[in-house]
Amino acid sequence: MVKPRVLILCTANSARSQMAEGILRWLSGGQVEAHSAGMRPSRVNPFAIRAMQEIGVDISNQRSKGVEEFLGQPFDYVITVCDDAAESCPTFPGPARRIHWSFPDPAAVEDETERMTAFRDVRDGLIQRFRSFLQEIGIQAAA
Repeated sequence: MVKPRVLILCTANSARSQMAEGILRWLSGGQVEAHSAGMRPSRVNPFAIRAMQEIGVDISNQRSKGVEEFLGQPFDYVITVCDDAAESCPTFPGPARRIHWSFPDPAAVEDETERMTAFRDVRDGLIQRFRSFLQEIGIQAAA
């Protein structure tokens, strides 16, 4: 079986898309080839790393990547997790089905305690979305 290829896009590839990449790998049990990228890549946010560690998923070795790294590559699904990425997402070759999930930027929350809560909320929302997504494409969630 050929693994479905999924690219998850966000503006900075620092939080939402990084968590999404880790969640998709984790929930699919390796049955999906998951990648993430950003329009303006920066670095993986430490709050994202911490939020994922709380559920036993290590994204500390992931790196922020620019969407240019993936141009010309075919994907089955391109998922945008922020409105900015949805508006500026380039076209990818092949049958890529575009999906948009609008999640607020947890890094924009100024209070540190509330910021961690915002990261957890986004993480938990992504888990719910990916459970449904995997069911739709016929893959049993591993976790």
